Amino acid sequence: MKQVTVLAPAKLNLTLDVTGLLPGGYHALDMIMQAITLHERVTLRKSRDLILRLPGSRVPPNEKNTAYKAALAFFHYTGLLAGVEIEVRKVTPVRAGMAGGSADAAAVLVGLNALYDARLSMSELCAIGAQLGADVPFALLGGTCRVQGKGDLLRPLPPCPDCRFVVAMPSVGVSTPAAFAAYDEVGSTVHPDGEAAEAAVRAGDLDALCAAMGNALEECSGAKETPHIKELLRQNGAKQALMTGSGAAVFGVFDDPERAEAARAALAKEYRQVYLAAPDRGGARVLPAPKHRG
Repeated sequence: MKQVTVLAPAKLNLTLDVTGLLPGGYHALDMIMQAITLHERVTLRKSRDLILRLPGSRVPPNEKNTAYKAALAFFHYTGLLAGVEIEVRKVTPVRAGMAGGSADAAAVLVGLNALYDARLSMSELCAIGAQLGADVPFALLGGTCRVQGKGDLLRPLPPCPDCRFVVAMPSVGVSTPAAFAAYDEVGSTVHPDGEAAEAAVRAGDLDALCAAMGNALEECSGAKETPHIKELLRQNGAKQALMTGSGAAVFGVFDDPERAEAARAALAKEYRQVYLAAPDRGGARVLPAPKHRG
């Protein structure tokens, strides 16, 4: 095998609560996280060197990139004296709270595991991933998960009730450290009920899940367009609307695909980055190799 392509889903936070502080200055979190069918494609080819390419993206392809760091961490863990050429086709907005960079890192770990037949377990991949970023273990598992601690305690849940998500990215992104610093200063009046949200997922009850949704970082994110986007989504039929992660992307939940498409079209008149997606039941995974005719 000389090349693999990995599909890397973005994520949304159906709930996000800050429950305290952990050693090392990390915030203790309680979240329901959902992979969605907005996918980055990461292609890895065997190489003597470590090369990263991000065609069409403004993100710099340097050693600070999580995809690059993931490759280094993989080779360090396995002891393999090898290289890889990584090409990431980015579609997820940057500074959006959708874990695009974490998804790329997860894709690199999964892809290298297959490319070099390293046979690392999911637990090993998650352990490597946790060193790269708090969202990487979830990006590896995907689907629907209750995520606690600093993002390292994951409990897979049954699939999210059938729905559609319309996601809109405002004109300005949000810095995650700045959002948490603001939370430490002013706190939040929003503290979603993780137990109720998990019970709703397990019961397949979309209405109850929407009622339990919330994001403790939304009020202090500094994202000024959030209320307007939420109102637009609700005006166009969203059952619930909220910011994801530390921002700045905002999403609405729809129980009807046609209504969701109409909402996407309506928001696209005002915002450049608007996406229609469904729940994804998996995480980063290698795509089957194309069959050659002949």
